[in-house]
Amino acid sequence: MSGVQRRRGGGPAERHPAGRRGELLGSKRKYKLLLIHQALTSDPVAVEALRAAAVSEGGLLTDEIRRKVWPKLLSVNVYRLPPKPGRAVRQDHKDYTQVQLDVRRSTRRFPPGMRAEQRQVLQEQLINLIVHVLRAHPELHYYQGYHDIAVTLLLVAGERMGSALLEKLSTHHLRDFMDPTMDSTKHILNYLMPLLQRESARLYDFMLRAEVGTIFALSWLITWYGHVLSNFQHILRLYDFFLASHPLMPVYFAAAIVLHREEEVLACDCDMPSIHQLLSQIPQDLPYERLISQALRLFQRHPHAELAQQAALQHHKSLSIGSFTAFQLAASHQRPDAVLRRQQQQDGMDDGASALLPMAGRSPLVKAAVWGISATLGAAALAVTQTALEWAPEFLLQLF
Repeated sequence: MSGVQRRRGGGPAERHPAGRRGELLGSKRKYKLLLIHQALTSDPVAVEALRAAAVSEGGLLTDEIRRKVWPKLLSVNVYRLPPKPGRAVRQDHKDYTQVQLDVRRSTRRFPPGMRAEQRQVLQEQLINLIVHVLRAHPELHYYQGYHDIAVTLLLVAGERMGSALLEKLSTHHLRDFMDPTMDSTKHILNYLMPLLQRESARLYDFMLRAEVGTIFALSWLITWYGHVLSNFQHILRLYDFFLASHPLMPVYFAAAIVLHREEEVLACDCDMPSIHQLLSQIPQDLPYERLISQALRLFQRHPHAELAQQAALQHHKSLSIGSFTAFQLAASHQRPDAVLRRQQQQDGMDDGASALLPMAGRSPLVKAAVWGISATLGAAALAVTQTALEWAPEFLLQLF
């Protein structure tokens, strides 16, 4: 009888498996938050640990953490941000009209249910942000889809930080897409088929016979999937991954998607229209964490230098790939925010940059709309912001 009673009662894990799973997930989350805090407060900042956190399951967890970590991943000093882009940047700029048209058509990229007035404020900010970067770098050429990346940065980081992040991305990870011709973009796309060939000769031969090419993946790469995914959280998860990775990682992720859908592709008619139609429509319920892990494995198994030799791609000079080693090295020498803040105060600089960093519990979308109406924060709000900046492990572990 006692044995039966023990089996009936069982342990806590047997009685409440779902609750036990929740406890484990909560513990993993708290542990990740602690690791992120330790990496951010190390001197120099432990950028490799931040990259590992961004890539690992769940990514960076919240927008508040992204506003802390994304600048470190891109070597952006949030205490040396440029002024907020204004309407003056639009004057006589060759791309202004096209940018405006694209932004006006991008209503689906804003949260559903957002009031029209709020969205219009953000759209005006988005136009200013894009044209500001283009005006600051005349060598960069706007392409349709660039606004899909810019809006993601704006919604998470706001105007000033978003502008700095977009500028750094545009001169590094996205640089090949911003040439005057499509040659560099085609070069990046051409890494996809050699990857598929190495992983599945059957799939590769089928797609080769169908002459489908790689154009189906164009919008995936140039928007970092922002244009083709409807769930904003999925987009943010991929941005965490790509910001912490090599510029070619979106191509490896594209290969992971196609390989995941191999049986669907092989079930198609072997012709370009059928396969292009299938692949250009990304399912919204993809197993993103599994695909991220697969993309990482592909990157390790098939280094891009080997793919370039296989596909005779080494003769094309990629600015994004060529500058990545120096970009990583620069990121490894960053100081923590506490040091940067002291330096700012010692230099007698305006503390206005501090207002960019988030207050706990305040939506960046609401703040962005407010920024469109009011140019400054009150002194009380600034004081609260400064207090919230002082992360401690206890604060982190209780926040979520």
